[in-house]
Amino acid sequence: MKKILLILAVILTANLNAQVAPCSDLFISEYVEGPANNNAIEIYNPTLNSIDLSGYTVNRYSNGASSGPEVWQLSGAIAAGEVVVVGNGQVDSVWVSTYWSLPVDSVFYNLLDDYCNGDYDANSTFYFNGDDAMTLEYNGNSVDIFGKVGEDPGYAWTDDISAGYTDANGGTWWTKRQTLIRKPTVQIGVKQNPILFDPTLEYDSLPDATYSNLGSHNCDCSGASNINENKDVSYVIYPNPANRGAEVSINATPRVKNVFLTNTLGEQVRFGQSINTSGLAKGTYIIDIEFYSGNFAQNKLIIE
Repeated sequence: MKKILLILAVILTANLNAQVAPCSDLFISEYVEGPANNNAIEIYNPTLNSIDLSGYTVNRYSNGASSGPEVWQLSGAIAAGEVVVVGNGQVDSVWVSTYWSLPVDSVFYNLLDDYCNGDYDANSTFYFNGDDAMTLEYNGNSVDIFGKVGEDPGYAWTDDISAGYTDANGGTWWTKRQTLIRKPTVQIGVKQNPILFDPTLEYDSLPDATYSNLGSHNCDCSGASNINENKDVSYVIYPNPANRGAEVSINATPRVKNVFLTNTLGEQVRFGQSINTSGLAKGTYIIDIEFYSGNFAQNKLIIE
């Protein structure tokens, strides 16, 4: 039964992301739930372009909530292949009803690029404590999901498949007092709420209060290397440059399975086996090609 559930979890995760080009949008690359309020989310840009963070938010769905999250609006931009670290910036001890809310430590604080001001009543997005689902969203649409929105796992999500990865049977905590780093093989975020959240599938676990990896991420996307001169595939994009309204086709060996077109904001604007440019603005786009052989290639498409 455990083996069946594990296979199901893997299949469900794959299916949820099947229509999304790898390395085409931001995703969560590190999760820190540390001592006191040392909590942070690292966000990675795997694309070949700087991405404007206007419209992107980090959201906390507390204790099994499925709506009404705490929201933190991101700002600025992330350069290609870089990260931004956002987290809790509480610098003083604060009395909260029946206990002292402790400040973050200085080493952790200095690693943050952006942070809430430490006022729980003003914004509690980064006061997560292991049982809260966290999402990265763009204009209200999920870009990546950590945890399962609408599920309260107990104290934390675990590695216990028999309990659906909750702590109902006392499994090992993975999302409380842990640092989790996205595996290098992960190239896209989780766009749809998972049926089961198995943190071991896409994350590696490091000990509590480990911050040494904050500020950078190792990913197989690896920035410019994804402009793919893949020796295992041969393809021609025609026409390129293309006039607005033109149908862009790809002649390739092996056969093309899917084509994804992404603008410079990281938004997927077209999907199919060819690209119709009607209605698209002039400019440079990233075209990702998935082949039936399992290979991927990436290149630029210019629309004039």
